[in-house]
Amino acid sequence: MDDIKVSKNKKSQTSEDVLIVNNIEVVYSHVILVLKGVSLKVKKGGITALLGGNGAGKSTTLKSISNLLASERGEVTKGSVTYSNEYIHDLDPSQLVKKGVIQVMEGRHCFEHLTVEENLLTGAYTRNNNKEVKEDLERVYNYFPRLRDRRTSLAGYTSGGEQQMIAIGRALMAHPTMILLDEPSMGLAPQLVKQIFEIVAEINRKEGVTILLAEQNTNMALQYAEYAYILENGRVVMEGTAESMRDNEDVKEFYLGISGEGRQSFKDVKQYRRRKRWL
Repeated sequence: MDDIKVSKNKKSQTSEDVLIVNNIEVVYSHVILVLKGVSLKVKKGGITALLGGNGAGKSTTLKSISNLLASERGEVTKGSVTYSNEYIHDLDPSQLVKKGVIQVMEGRHCFEHLTVEENLLTGAYTRNNNKEVKEDLERVYNYFPRLRDRRTSLAGYTSGGEQQMIAIGRALMAHPTMILLDEPSMGLAPQLVKQIFEIVAEINRKEGVTILLAEQNTNMALQYAEYAYILENGRVVMEGTAESMRDNEDVKEFYLGISGEGRQSFKDVKQYRRRKRWL
């Protein structure tokens, strides 16, 4: 990993930038290049969205931060990731959990044979203060009253929405300072998606937890995020405030597919607009 270096120039990092991903490349199985120079910054205490279609590289970016690539034969071959001014590439996932960086995986991944409450308590496995754990469990139930009602039910018999609540609640039990939230809307009804996003925003607001949100549901993500990056084919193709993204005609065309030539890639849209201006 000789190519991975920490930048000694800290001028580019403001006091608000708690996470900096700097020009990383990710390779799977030593041959498949998935991320191609991805850079992003996440401000402390905010919600930042990572947008893009299926296969754009969103999940890989999150796993690059949480160091979960090795189990999938992936590795960061270039670039660097810093959290709170500390280079974190060499830390194992459990060390990152102790630092407060928690990933909620795509697909929820509950322990089906355990009860709802037992699932939640697995999030506190690194903690020793039983009193604080009980207080946090009560706080999770206040955010997710449905889980209180289902606390003794096996997680495998709960709905998809309830399992998403379990996954987020389990992350809260680890006392996070930052949550990497991967596709929370996947497979959920629109009304339930809105409910989940409302709770995530409430957690961000009340707990001060920084959120990096990977999401295909662009409209919903931009309602709650403050800043957003668009990924396509393993590259960042656009970034800006959520407000500017919502008003951007190219973003509307890309994600809504409003085009006489059919749905295009963001790159094609930009090239097409450049060509029109030269005609």
